[in-house]
Amino acid sequence: MTYNVVLCGCGAMAKGWLRAVQSTPDLRDALSVVGLVDLDQNVARALADEFKLGAVVTGTDLGEVLEQTRADIVFDVVIPAARHPVVRTALAHGCHVLSEKPMSSSMSEAADLIEAAKAAGKIHSVVQNRRFISGVRRMRRFVESGVIGDITAIHCDFFIGPHFGGFREKMDNVLLLDMAIHTFDAARYVSGKQPLSVYCLETNPRGSWYAHGASANAVFQLSDDVVFTYRGSWCAEGERTSWESAWRIVGTKGMLTWDGEETFKASVAGTQDGLLRGFTPVEVLPPAREEETHGHASVIADFLKAIRTGQPSETDGQDNIKSLAMVFGAIESARTGRSVDLAA
Repeated sequence: MTYNVVLCGCGAMAKGWLRAVQSTPDLRDALSVVGLVDLDQNVARALADEFKLGAVVTGTDLGEVLEQTRADIVFDVVIPAARHPVVRTALAHGCHVLSEKPMSSSMSEAADLIEAAKAAGKIHSVVQNRRFISGVRRMRRFVESGVIGDITAIHCDFFIGPHFGGFREKMDNVLLLDMAIHTFDAARYVSGKQPLSVYCLETNPRGSWYAHGASANAVFQLSDDVVFTYRGSWCAEGERTSWESAWRIVGTKGMLTWDGEETFKASVAGTQDGLLRGFTPVEVLPPAREEETHGHASVIADFLKAIRTGQPSETDGQDNIKSLAMVFGAIESARTGRSVDLAA
């Protein structure tokens, strides 16, 4: 079966979605992009021309384009502030929806979208594309193997200095809301634990080119007494970390580190006598399923599987709201200077 797709929000992010579809044979066969929507119709038309979408319908009103195309799916790639009405409109027109992250601009709107999708009988999922990369899948497989025992802590560092221009440089809580959710979601996925509470200090360091919140330090309590710490900055010039953060996972028997790129190191306790007992290196196996490691393409494939089977996707809204709660909990903690309970 081929599904008709309308993509809403034709900025730079949309190109990654279209490239994933056009470069993946299974997706190219299953999806037909029939409509493009943007506040500037010239932007939509330019995107159609760039990706050779031919007679695709373009417009500035999502509802009108959905009426014309009778689409089955909406790809929601709008800015966060516009997400709620876009998803609501798509669901009202009987469409399944795959949204950019974050899922919504508030927890109340996110909860409303979960209820709206349930009422419509449609799938609403979120593009947590960094969950679907080889490194994150390898960490999850390694943790599940039990080689380093029970997980007790996860520590992530993210230091990078991108000059985006545009809406990000005007956002409040830019690091937490627009980027940190990737690491938060991955930590929840890799550990298999649930977030219980968070304490966060957010700053906008001297020299920052962002309006607000370019740096954050957060400590999360996860279930089973697991601690997750995040240290991050989006205005850190100089030698950077990976976009995927630098990871250290501590277990009762050993540790795993990942530089966010190609280098994994894992070891368990050694047998030497003395103050420090040394360590014994252990192998970090590749992902169990290579097809789950292609970022956007793998997210979209998982979304289509959910539509076909009726089973929730891995990044279904009912699951992803837990990662969103980590973001808004951190923002609330930074605002109040107090620990915030996430377990409710």
